[in-house]
Amino acid sequence: MWDAETGKPIGEPLTGHTDTVESAEFSPDGTRILTASRDKTARLWDAETGKPIGEPLAGHMDTVGRAEFSPDGKRIVTASKDRTARLWDAETGKQIVEPLQGVIVGYSAAFSPDGKRIVAPSEDSTARLWDAETGKQIGEPLTGHMGGVVAAAFSPNGKRIVTTSFDKTARLWDAETGKPIGEPLTGHTDTVGIASFRPDGKRVVTASADGTARLWDAETGKQIGEPLVGHQGWVVSAAFSPDGKRIVTASADKTARVWDAETGKQIGEWLVGHEDAVWRAEFSPDGKRIVTASADKTARLWDAESGKQIGEPLVGHDNWVWSAAFSPDGKRIVTASWDRTARLWNAETGKQIGEPLKGDEPLHSAAFSPDGKRIVTAGKTAQISKIFADTQGLVSQARVVIPRCLTPPQRKAFFLPPEPPLWCIELEKWPYHTDEWKQWLSDTRAGKNPPLPAAE
Repeated sequence: MWDAETGKPIGEPLTGHTDTVESAEFSPDGTRILTASRDKTARLWDAETGKPIGEPLAGHMDTVGRAEFSPDGKRIVTASKDRTARLWDAETGKQIVEPLQGVIVGYSAAFSPDGKRIVAPSEDSTARLWDAETGKQIGEPLTGHMGGVVAAAFSPNGKRIVTTSFDKTARLWDAETGKPIGEPLTGHTDTVGIASFRPDGKRVVTASADGTARLWDAETGKQIGEPLVGHQGWVVSAAFSPDGKRIVTASADKTARVWDAETGKQIGEWLVGHEDAVWRAEFSPDGKRIVTASADKTARLWDAESGKQIGEPLVGHDNWVWSAAFSPDGKRIVTASWDRTARLWNAETGKQIGEPLKGDEPLHSAAFSPDGKRIVTAGKTAQISKIFADTQGLVSQARVVIPRCLTPPQRKAFFLPPEPPLWCIELEKWPYHTDEWKQWLSDTRAGKNPPLPAAE
């Protein structure tokens, strides 16, 4: 613990874990501290004395990467590399219900069109649906692939899902029931990578390690026309233009290519410039630009008509850039990298925006929510991050979710004015949630200069 004003340590270190401590946080009322460790346990501590409270929360079979209190401080949730999350009684330290199984893994995670759900591959050859607000799994896994699931995406109306797999097939699913629609999309002779729906939802394009992309009827599951042939390596991703008339593919042959979605013929020249495999290519919302992500550690912007590169490469990542995607308004780009970060970029200037979003594992994909206010990243787990248009938006959000305000005695101990910030009272943050503090605020604003309520 540290004094937030002086930066000096307070008391002795909280000692007891036998390996790296991965996270630490206060309880909502500020009286306890919760830590998580690579020693497979979480621990509770008295925030005043630094002494451990009770026995360690033991049961996980691997590193506990994070532990958090519930908003009321009565429960604790822990997340572990043993592929489970566990719930605990914060008073007794006893586990509540059975472990929550089903960690996400794969090359992509995607929001539904309404932003309320997320679909992502799972390590057990399934895909899973999650509530984007609560993080709770929705329904049963999408089960049917005979190999690991590589990617998953919603249809434009949110009613269907397409998944791709190492089993050389893609599958369509009913997003409400989780039931498969028709037979698997069969024809590729190697792993099927990224797949996407046409904007009207009537067709699907798949990309494969067999060096081709293929078009499918999303209703019948039948292949349309001949494969898109021309790349000299694995076709890693394929995506439609916003008007559905073109397709852009990305390949391990270091190029991206644009195709006529009706005839299957290549349009223009290859998009050449990357020095290593191109993992992802996507159109901008207006269809005028393309962004590519590459193993050469860069992303690049291209004119979708001429195939010419626009500006300089987006440089900053220290490892492969696995994915790149435009924001819904086309003004920003988010990239995800094997260097364990996602980064935001100005799509006009190519300049990085803010600090990288840092994770604990290599990232395979990043995507904006439909309203552009959140980003979901996927590696071994999926994580949702909120982004803000300006500093004030961040401050406003922090005020809403901040776990607590300093108590009057704490303000005195830290040499702060006795009057709390007004928003502590306005948002009814403990211990300024009482009627006495509300009245004090009202009287203060009326110019009555009232005395401070008695400290709790």
